This record gives sequence, structure tokens and C-alpha cells, in this order.
Amino acid sequence: MWTDVISIFLKSNCPLCQRPTGKVFCVDCTRQLQHCQLSDRHVRSTTEIPVFAWGIYGGALKRAIAALKYEKKSQIAQPLGFWLADAWLNLPSTSSQPIVIPIPLHATKLRDRGFNQAELLARSFCQMTGLKLRSQGLERARQTVRQFELPANEREQNLVGAFHLGSDFRHRRPVRPVLILDDIYTTGATARSAAQTLRQEGIQVFGVVAIAATLKGKG
Repeated sequence: MWTDVISIFLKSNCPLCQRPTGKVFCVDCTRQLQHCQLSDRHVRSTTEIPVFAWGIYGGALKRAIAALKYEKKSQIAQPLGFWLADAWLNLPSTSSQPIVIPIPLHATKLRDRGFNQAELLARSFCQMTGLKLRSQGLERARQTVRQFELPANEREQNLVGAFHLGSDFRHRRPVRPVLILDDIYTTGATARSAAQTLRQEGIQVFGVVAIAATLKGKG
């Protein structure tokens, strides 16, 4: 009896539906999120950069990412990062050991939000994959307009000069290729800008991973 009572107090509310749960998501929301998985996680890229995404940006997964970012439900990053890592580890060939760097937030936005969702996802991803994380591989050189507020033809221009090398790479370049991690892959403008910054400094880019990709980007 006391075990049942204690378990009630230990439960928290699901961040998507507010029902009590012993895990981050309740059973029903977990099921809905799992339905968002892509069967083919290799996303068609507009550049030569390989892109790997766990799920479709829609439905429960879209709600979860919005809750993570805009409702400051930081606990959501852990299971999403683990699911992304599990899918990565089940690729036919994962012998490469790239260094993981998250897409950074500008200091102003980081201060407002309190955390960088891409960094939280990357921490869970690296915890499970064993890959090395360099949270300060890139920095935001300037604050940009949020990409989803812009039409596709303006997104590239919005990110010109948006990144520069962070403290982790500024004085010592990595000897291994880097894997860029972001929460959402849409037009690829953010990934291209980040990759260009790295390549201009002689750093090899292994690819991009994201928890979600838009249907338009599905390969």
C-alpha cells in the first residue's frame, strides 16, 4: 500500500496533456510521438551534407518541440535525445565517431529561454551514443529573425554571417569531423550556414542530425 502511495507523490504531469505519469510523457502521448517516426530517416538535403532526422515535424512531435522551446519544458529534451540516439545507433554503419555540436542560440535568446534546446538534445544524444559533445563549437554572431517567420527565399539571407567559431574550436580545431545537431530541419538554411562557417575554418562537417524534419524535406 505504501508503495502505491509513494508512487503517486513521485509522479509528475505529462508536459503535453497534463496527465500524471511516472515518466516524462504519459503512455498515450508516448504512443502518439512514436507514430511520428520516419521509416527512412535519411532526409533529402539541398546540399551535399547528409541529413538524418528521427521524425516528421507535425502532430505530437511538433507540440513537444513547441513545449520544449516556448513553454520551457526542458525535461522533454531527454527522451527526444535518447530516441534520436537510438535511431542513430541502429544505422547500418555507425563506426564513425564525429564530434557533436549543437546549433547555438544568440546570448539574448539564451538568457530569455534559460537554455538552448539543441544543446539539451545533444547532451542526451551524446550520453547514449558515447559521442563527444562540444557545446561551444559554434556561437551566434548576431541575433536573427526566427526562421519560421520568414518565407523560404529569405531564410538564407537571414543567416548570412550568423555564426562564428565558439570557444571550443577557436584556438584548437577538432581533428575529427563534426556532426551538427538541431531540433528541426526545414529548408536547411541554418545547417548550411553553420556548415559553411565550419568549413571556412578548415573543419570537416560529417552531417546534420535533427529530432524532426518537415514533410517537404522528407527523402
